[in-house]
Amino acid sequence: MEPAFLELLDHIREEVGPMTVTSGYRCKKHNAAVSSTGENGPHVHGRAIDIKANSEQRYRILAAAMKQGINRFGIANSFIHIDNLGELDGFPEDRIWTY
Repeated sequence: MEPAFLELLDHIREEVGPMTVTSGYRCKKHNAAVSSTGENGPHVHGRAIDIKANSEQRYRILAAAMKQGINRFGIANSFIHIDNLGELDGFPEDRIWTY
């Protein structure tokens, strides 16, 4: 994981409380095995994380992450994905998607 991204996560955790990480960094081979994003998905860059969360927690994490400049979110029933990748990394910015 990239240290600057971990620092952002620390600020989010300070605001929302303890968080359970369900997925962090993935090597290209593992990411290709578990994700439709293949070998170059967000998790292989060390700046993406999935956090276990219910509806209330997802909202609080989303709000705190936006304060930290994070602008990419994936919303699932049991977790929220956040990353701070962008155009320079080959990913579109300002996105929210669902699983």
